[in-house]
Amino acid sequence: MSGAEGGPGGGLVVPMAWLYAEYIADELLRTGDLMPPTSFEFKAGRDALALTIFLSDAGDELSGIRVVSQLENWLSLTAYDQPWQVWVRDRFAERLERDARARRPSPDLLLAEAAWRWLEETELLAPDLDAVPVPDEEDGPQVWTPAWQLGLPLGHLAISLF
Repeated sequence: MSGAEGGPGGGLVVPMAWLYAEYIADELLRTGDLMPPTSFEFKAGRDALALTIFLSDAGDELSGIRVVSQLENWLSLTAYDQPWQVWVRDRFAERLERDARARRPSPDLLLAEAAWRWLEETELLAPDLDAVPVPDEEDGPQVWTPAWQLGLPLGHLAISLF
């Protein structure tokens, strides 16, 4: 059991599945050394990657996984041509339905939903990859982009570099 209130003896059960997914994502990004760990871009990458890791664990056995054996799966889920955002929404719907049947909210899922809300609702200033470059501009044009659209390729790259 990874995270519901009222474990044995009525105590609080720690949401280990989400925390473990976050830990794996953090380690992958730090190993890749792609962004400063204090940046919003790093947070976006960590949250997108943690969501991918957490939601790809259909059997709730995240703590028992071997990271290396899952890298190809996570790589394919975060690939540019994949409908990641739709996949996330579908997986959340499945998890919420399962929680409703079990009549207990999952603290793991609550933390994952908070991360997803942040990724969807937060916009970060990023280079406009569709803009025509201006020769005298040092950084080039920038646009406000949903955090998940920056975090997902960062997570994908971190997996590739592992």
